[in-house]
Amino acid sequence: MLMQQLVNGVMIGSVYALTAMGATLIYGILRILDIANAAAYAIGAYLGWYIYSISHNLLLAFLLSMILTGLIGVVIQKYIYYPIISKPNVIPIVPLITSVGLFTITGDLIRLILGPNVKEFGVVFKSGAIKIGKLIINPEWIFIIVLTAVLFAILWFILNKTRLGLAWRATAEDSEIAKAMGVNTNISMALSYILGYGFAASAGIMVGMLYNSISPTMGDIPSYKMLAIIVLGGLGNPVGTVVAGLIIGLAETLVSAYMGSILPRDAIAFIVLIFVLLLKPSGLVSKKSA
Repeated sequence: MLMQQLVNGVMIGSVYALTAMGATLIYGILRILDIANAAAYAIGAYLGWYIYSISHNLLLAFLLSMILTGLIGVVIQKYIYYPIISKPNVIPIVPLITSVGLFTITGDLIRLILGPNVKEFGVVFKSGAIKIGKLIINPEWIFIIVLTAVLFAILWFILNKTRLGLAWRATAEDSEIAKAMGVNTNISMALSYILGYGFAASAGIMVGMLYNSISPTMGDIPSYKMLAIIVLGGLGNPVGTVVAGLIIGLAETLVSAYMGSILPRDAIAFIVLIFVLLLKPSGLVSKKSA
């Protein structure tokens, strides 16, 4: 049923967009592709699982996990990325390689500390599935879509209606001019990591809820799919990232439903990326049109 697949696609696409948003915000400021943002996805899932197992409060698990993961991001930015990118004549690929190393180390640390086995997330909703004709909507789907919409609304408000958001946009446009005009670019960078890693953490929890499982390797596929989304959406463009995430989610769901196993599900993101970039090399939404 087409409507069922559209609902599934929007839900998955929303999670994809949340996962990639952190890398988008960070690229907008630092001009580096932060693969370690996918590590925040796994860290957030495990923190959320642990907090929920103690408190049995899902909203508290989301909030604390996002805050703690965001603070981890700030520490990484201040003590790892900043000393690297502040050095003169640094080759752009060095921060990228650093982020890959951080991502790999994080997965290994999770495996060593918490074990390699898959863990059940264990979220139970009291209400059952909602049926509208042939359309079936599970309560966790509604929770994910609504929470995603709320998070994106908060992000839009911060970036467009606050002084912090103005500072972020000025720094993303030209950090040197922004600094010369009195903008505290360090705060803008910290904001990128708090929001970016926090959003990735929320996406990790959502996937843990959706599939009722988390594992140390759960960030592997999002790490490269995230790159496809931020390139497709126009590098450093938050609006484009949301659009690209939804397109990838819908494309994967519809192709898998109607074409079966002809195309591997996880390859569809890159097929869409190649097709779109052939037609529009700047991405779906360029910065000037955002």
